[in-house]
Amino acid sequence: MKKNEMLEYLSDRENDTLFRLADSVRKEYMGNKVYIRGIVEFSNYCCRNCFYCGLRGPNSKIQRYRMSLEEILSVVQSIYEKGIRTVVLQSGDDYYYSRSDICKIISLIKKKFDMAVTLSIGERENEDYKAFRDAGADRYLIKFETSSKKLYNKLHPGQQFNRRLKILDVLNSYGYQVGTGFMVGLPGETMEDFINNIVLAKKIDPDMIGIGPFIPQKDTPLGNYGKGSVINTLKAIALLRINLKRAHIPATTALVTLDDRGLEKGLRSGANVIMPDFTPDKEKSKYVIYDNKRRITLESAKKAAKDANRELSLERGDSLKRKEAVYER
Repeated sequence: MKKNEMLEYLSDRENDTLFRLADSVRKEYMGNKVYIRGIVEFSNYCCRNCFYCGLRGPNSKIQRYRMSLEEILSVVQSIYEKGIRTVVLQSGDDYYYSRSDICKIISLIKKKFDMAVTLSIGERENEDYKAFRDAGADRYLIKFETSSKKLYNKLHPGQQFNRRLKILDVLNSYGYQVGTGFMVGLPGETMEDFINNIVLAKKIDPDMIGIGPFIPQKDTPLGNYGKGSVINTLKAIALLRINLKRAHIPATTALVTLDDRGLEKGLRSGANVIMPDFTPDKEKSKYVIYDNKRRITLESAKKAAKDANRELSLERGDSLKRKEAVYER
């Protein structure tokens, strides 16, 4: 789909045609399953200074926490016992956990449980990424956030857009199933940026791509800006499905935070993944990447799948883009 075609769909107030097309592409290339990934947000410490994120290092108003190895394994076991076969280990960019710490967590999970392990722990040295892969990590998620180099560098002091894109190449070279994504409606984003987000995603050709609307967090420099659009997020999901036919696309927490039926609407727009949060109750309210963050449960995921006339799947759901999705080591 060319830029002018995407712009026509974005300008059209009648969205049913776009959503039906995306859903038909999803059905043809991805089937009817909705894959479940269990998230564990094991630390809300972060050394970065991203202007939109409540976990940012300079935020002194947040109550910080870190989970121990034993706590992480306990939560992973509960996910496994529910039949879910993918766990997502997510945190801020927290170097308290050394390379060897993360490797130990991965290797113990792989030893104890027959599960796919996804890491979403930010920017690390290339040697770390290789070590995590060698320890058994299957997937890595790191979003490019925006296709605008100028906007990215402005919102991420001390980080560089080109480095973020290079990381995606490095992860791919190490054999990870690679996930990325962006936000819809970032302050300063233009319609051209919006279209270029889709174009860049297509160029990267990831195994998974997650997007959600921008939601402000009151204790950040962008705390007084307006929220991103739900309908534009659904349009972006649809355009991604049409352009990235075999990529896994989740209906995200940010989407359901702004719309009670966000999960179902996401699924009807081309999404095929839901990621319930299994972070312990005592910690979950502290992972404030944005305000009023809703919690996706396994029960709400089941309901959304049923309402969208889809089949819930707890299996690994490896990349459909790669014949060698379950990699040999």
